[in-house]
Amino acid sequence: MSKALYLTRIAVAGVVVAAVTACSATYRNHGYIPTDDELAQVKVGTDTRDSVRQKIGDPSAVGMLDPAAWYYVESRWKQFGLRPPQEVQRQAVAISFTKAGRVENVERFGLKDGNVVALSRRVTTSNVKGIGFLKQLMGNIGNVQASDYLK
Repeated sequence: MSKALYLTRIAVAGVVVAAVTACSATYRNHGYIPTDDELAQVKVGTDTRDSVRQKIGDPSAVGMLDPAAWYYVESRWKQFGLRPPQEVQRQAVAISFTKAGRVENVERFGLKDGNVVALSRRVTTSNVKGIGFLKQLMGNIGNVQASDYLK
């Protein structure tokens, strides 16, 4: 076998490997949300900010309009080769506190067809606070692009 034929076969094999690798999906996870078992440990009306922090950790975000709310947000992204990544799943957990610092609501939200959907809810009153901010939070995650800041 000549050296040119050998190098050609190596090059073709490299192109085939690169093409197969580019066709496989790459998944990335961003953020953190507590599991259902961890959330079950949080007692509405009993736990405080400190006890929630000890049980499930610090939140991803704190409410800007209502600082009495904590938000845990997680998203999963899928990317094929050089295509832009697509968000395939997003969930959020919202924990709100009373003025006395006790847990008032524990809610889990998901994203289906671009709309925020309540997956589970443990609420002390019928009024759900902070839903407007949560919709805004869920709608804006992933919309930031590096080109917006690099000019």
